[in-house]
Amino acid sequence: MDDDNTLAQIKSVVDSLQSPIADLQILLSLLSRPLDYIGLLPPQCRRFNLEPVQGSRALDIAKVFPPLQRVLIEHVLPTWSTVLADEGHLPLIDQYFCPDAFSFALSAAGDVVLCAYSTLLSSVLTEESIRLLAKLSTQYPIDRLYTAAFAGNNLSARKSVRWDDFPLKAANAAGTRDLPPELELATYFDDFSSSTERLIFTLSRSPSQDRITSVAQLLMKLVNVGVFPSLSFLPQSQPSFFRSTLATIRVRFKQDDDHNYSKFWTNTLISLPSTVAQQTIFASLCSSLTQLPSNLGVTARDRGIVVQESLLLRAMFGTLRPESDAPILSRDWKESHARIFVSWAAGAKTALRALLSRTLDMWCAPEHIKHSLLLRHRYVTSLLLLIVSYFPRQSEYVVSTALSPSFVTAVGQYISHLDNNIRRCGMLAAEVVATRAGKNLDFGDWDGDADGKPWARDLRALCSVRDIDFNPCTGDELEPATEESTPTEDIITAGVLDDAKISALKLIEASITTGYDSDDSLTGYASPTSSRSASPTPSELNEMEEDPTLRVGVKKIPRPVYLAQLGEMVRNARVKPGEESQEADKIEMALNVAEELIRRKRDYGTELEENAANLIYGFTSLNDNFELDGFENKRQRTVNALVACCPRVSAACIIEEFFSNQYSTEQRFVILNALVFGARELASLPVHSASLQPLNNQRTAFPSKTLPPALHQKYLTADGQANGTVQGLLEGATRAAIDRGKEATADKVPEFVRERQLRIRTSPKVAEVSPAERRSRALLPGQTSQPHRTAFIDVAAEYFIMPFINRFWAFLRNEQTREERTAHRDALYRYHGAGTGLVLNPVVLSQFMGSLALLVHAAQNSSQWLSIIAPGALELAVALGLTGEARGKEASVLTAALELSLIVLDGCLELDGGRSLGLEHTALLLGVGEWAGKIFELLEKGTLVEGGGGVHEVRLRRAAAGVLLKVDELTSKWQRSMVDVR
Repeated sequence: MDDDNTLAQIKSVVDSLQSPIADLQILLSLLSRPLDYIGLLPPQCRRFNLEPVQGSRALDIAKVFPPLQRVLIEHVLPTWSTVLADEGHLPLIDQYFCPDAFSFALSAAGDVVLCAYSTLLSSVLTEESIRLLAKLSTQYPIDRLYTAAFAGNNLSARKSVRWDDFPLKAANAAGTRDLPPELELATYFDDFSSSTERLIFTLSRSPSQDRITSVAQLLMKLVNVGVFPSLSFLPQSQPSFFRSTLATIRVRFKQDDDHNYSKFWTNTLISLPSTVAQQTIFASLCSSLTQLPSNLGVTARDRGIVVQESLLLRAMFGTLRPESDAPILSRDWKESHARIFVSWAAGAKTALRALLSRTLDMWCAPEHIKHSLLLRHRYVTSLLLLIVSYFPRQSEYVVSTALSPSFVTAVGQYISHLDNNIRRCGMLAAEVVATRAGKNLDFGDWDGDADGKPWARDLRALCSVRDIDFNPCTGDELEPATEESTPTEDIITAGVLDDAKISALKLIEASITTGYDSDDSLTGYASPTSSRSASPTPSELNEMEEDPTLRVGVKKIPRPVYLAQLGEMVRNARVKPGEESQEADKIEMALNVAEELIRRKRDYGTELEENAANLIYGFTSLNDNFELDGFENKRQRTVNALVACCPRVSAACIIEEFFSNQYSTEQRFVILNALVFGARELASLPVHSASLQPLNNQRTAFPSKTLPPALHQKYLTADGQANGTVQGLLEGATRAAIDRGKEATADKVPEFVRERQLRIRTSPKVAEVSPAERRSRALLPGQTSQPHRTAFIDVAAEYFIMPFINRFWAFLRNEQTREERTAHRDALYRYHGAGTGLVLNPVVLSQFMGSLALLVHAAQNSSQWLSIIAPGALELAVALGLTGEARGKEASVLTAALELSLIVLDGCLELDGGRSLGLEHTALLLGVGEWAGKIFELLEKGTLVEGGGGVHEVRLRRAAAGVLLKVDELTSKWQRSMVDVR
């Protein structure tokens, strides 16, 4: 009964954490209760535990804590992480996942960590969960985790099962996200490998079958995730167990006087339930062995390395067993590996005999003789001859090999081989085996450097003396060369430091001799002393700003943690008496946290969808009445985030608001920019404006290469103003469309065709792979799936483009109706829909068509593009272009209409060669051609267009010519199939 009461109290804490929490103190009290019950509450946080959990029995952490951890990840951290971090209480939540060092010795800490790994990797990964994973990997490596999990030698069946389920793919679970250094694939698994080796060393001091089984399970998981590669040369991005641990393993074997460490390794590898896993680890170790200077060298150093590496194999895998020699023959090793394998097998006569039998079968196989490559032939031949050389002369095993019918037949097949190098392998094997069997056989012609003769001479010399007979104690060069063991970076750094010291000494001597000091050139001009007091420094100003004694009576604006609170701050219709002066502070706080809060709520429930419309209305109608710093930029970024994070709700609301009459031109531009930049973010297209980059993209790749902050921001802002606006993006899209038209038209001109054929094409260059792409390529199977993010092509037609076009037609119809109703009145009382700030004003209308063109361009891969989007947008462009001509031929309107048409025509040609537009909308296509031709003809005659001149005139001419070329290209391709239905 007591246990049920405790569980009910914990469940009430979970329910409370899932509900909205109004006060920070309430949250801290809820967080403290379960931790205090299991003994993991830090002493400094006990004051928050106002209602302790009642009960006397031990809590089943594996059953109770996963729901607590999940609710913290999914509900508490998305809302309260910033507030908790500001107040210094974030470690209290971390205690639920990664207990601090003071709790390490407790059994409950290990249970909590095991639950934390499973909970974090089975939930949607966020920045906070990735931070917790990084912290876990650092503070609880596998050796410490094992100690914490099995504290007090408590090897219960349940803990063994949970240890077997322990996840290793923390680095791989983050998908393509930006990872902290601790979770980079290679770094994570290299550190994991090092901690695994430390665990093996610790457990070998008091071995038991349970501990051997647990380590074997761990090694099996490492094999499954690819931490045991079998390549000799690996990139740094590829994790490798032995690259991280082999140096330490060598040292421990040398110090292993009681052989406990060696026995633990051997028993663990034998206990692996999969033969494939054993072979994978063996192949990975053999690929990591020290390379011989010469594969067939007979120097003391070469032989010492062979003996050293064979002893390493024996210490780790024990003596070679006849049933475990498959990896030796199944892979293409070097001759140096053959020497090591034979020295290892010589430790057991049974193993050496079995290896001789299997090697002979391989060497005599007809498929091997006919189809194997030269490297494979040389490896198998060297392995066979080395094994034979380890038996005494005229041994029964050597004699039986020489007289074996399969061997005699194979020698004949080798001699008849067409490759002289392979023929030499058979001839050499026949001579050496015959000599070791007491027979005489000499094919002759072994002098010279052709047909593999040097290799044959070296192998014959190697077989005259066994590597195993070399005494390591008398050798002077057993260890690998220091030049090979020293990283290249260390050598270079040492040289640079030496040069730097020499240069510094020379400078010091020169300054002493001449008396010149380089700082003299920085001495300021002499100035008279002032009677005024010194101005306060920036640090002093900050101290005065933060001084609580100077802000008595000033109410602090709380930071919003819910989107509903954010909406109240910008749409507060009722200001409380006495709080009028705080309105500016509220708006400033809302602008500062809006984008971050909106993006944080993107993947959590329906809170963003429920509040998106309210936030759209609030921020689009917001005015800078208090002249706040960065008001326009912050407002624009907030509306952009709303469109990008909740497109289905935000797009509909913001399109409807665009056609309302209460907004100014500036506010309408904010709406249009939000649609464009939100759509480009959904389509994964770049936003060139540095000030409008999403928060997760505002990272400098190489901070050391930038200018000082002031100059960096100055030139970055200038570049953003030139390329980051809607017009700048539109100009880039139209230029690309025209360039594609130039390439297609050049094929029709014979001179251009001949010039292109004679042009020398440059060879393709090797492109460098980015770190993010390298990480995604190195991801291993089994990565945790991430929530599906909405792509722009999925919502372009239904929520962006077609509602925009249809709502414009309805608006235009209403405006024309109003104008017709007042047309009989005097000019003073007539209604005009093109007034300043309204939609039909040329400035707003051209921006509207430019934004629509960018939306159409971003949605080009949508399934509805050819059938719905393209004809709808093209019809709108022609109608508004003709209206622009009738209303005074405004250059900006004509240019925007032509550029919209150009982008549509280019997209149709690129997708299906213009087939759907030319055959299904023939009248529209011909109308576009006539309209663009008329404009181009008037411009060629010198007709002046209102609002033209300068850049507008150039863009107008270019757009008209581009449309004509696109129409001509399309009609010439489908002219025979086109039917004019006008």
